[in-house]
Amino acid sequence: MLTRRQAVAGLGAAALPFSASLTRATALPAPVGAPTRPPRLREGDVLGLVAPAGFIADRFGLAEIEETVRAMGLVPRSAPHLLAREGYLAGSDEARARDLMAMFEDDGVRAVMAVRGGWGSARLLPHLDFAAIARKPKLFTGFSDNTALHLALAARTGVHSIHGPNASASWPPQAWESFRRVAFDAAMPTYTVAAGDGPNLSGRGPALRTFRGGKARGRLLGGNLTVLSALVGTPYLPDFTGAILFLEETNESEYRIDRMLTQLALAGILDKVAGVVFGQCTRCHNPDGGYSNFTVYEVLDRQFAALGVPAFQGAMIGHIAAQVSMPVGVMAEIDADAGTIRMLEAAVA
Repeated sequence: MLTRRQAVAGLGAAALPFSASLTRATALPAPVGAPTRPPRLREGDVLGLVAPAGFIADRFGLAEIEETVRAMGLVPRSAPHLLAREGYLAGSDEARARDLMAMFEDDGVRAVMAVRGGWGSARLLPHLDFAAIARKPKLFTGFSDNTALHLALAARTGVHSIHGPNASASWPPQAWESFRRVAFDAAMPTYTVAAGDGPNLSGRGPALRTFRGGKARGRLLGGNLTVLSALVGTPYLPDFTGAILFLEETNESEYRIDRMLTQLALAGILDKVAGVVFGQCTRCHNPDGGYSNFTVYEVLDRQFAALGVPAFQGAMIGHIAAQVSMPVGVMAEIDADAGTIRMLEAAVA
């Protein structure tokens, strides 16, 4: 049976004019400069708080976020427009972009963290000065809609970032310990899909699903599936050649997951990667109820098994309280049979 990678190669040889035009249409710019490790966090450092997408409800919510940052041993510095609101956005695109750039350019700010996700981070990309960010690399943390910023930073600057909890998260011990080790200690952790402890004979629950076994090495690139697929064809998507693609999603029906993965396949992205890790797909089921022919796990199996690269699902990545901090841009090794992600280099200096 041909893998998708082999099938695509055969089609390209049979229809050269079409494949050549497709390559030009989907070609994306290489990262600006080599991969860069931003400075690690230290106790007493200033953490810049920004809202690249959705707004905070009120000043009491902001006060709670600032208390969380202080509990980390850091000093919160809130962006000027953090309590602004324009529809479902935290102020205008220009104001949110200015806030983000101000934090990257302020020498007194050590790192930057998004307070929440929502929608709107991609709207900032044309307004950001990526050359200035590359000159003063800082650690950026956030997840969900902030995937747009992680991918753009990887594509346009090469600066490592962390796909991890937003500042407004609940930060249970597992999430905090993972972030502390990566951002403060410059550790190179190994994340493992936990074995189930259900009442069944094997004792292993359905946490780990291996679509294709084996090991692979590459740079960790990815984030929220919806946001990533929406950046296809833009100059803000990094080159996924040889990468370990990690994904997560929430509140999407099975057919929508299928549709977005199909888009990545048609764009040639899935055929470039060395391996795939799908984290959590939280509440990913048809909201209309009933059986929709495929489970989300069948959708993932059909998409990933044919790639011919190691791929598994179940890592603690995504819309869950105890999510791990995934460094974006660092070299890692995955073992799809064991359900592990092992960092091969530190995210910070």
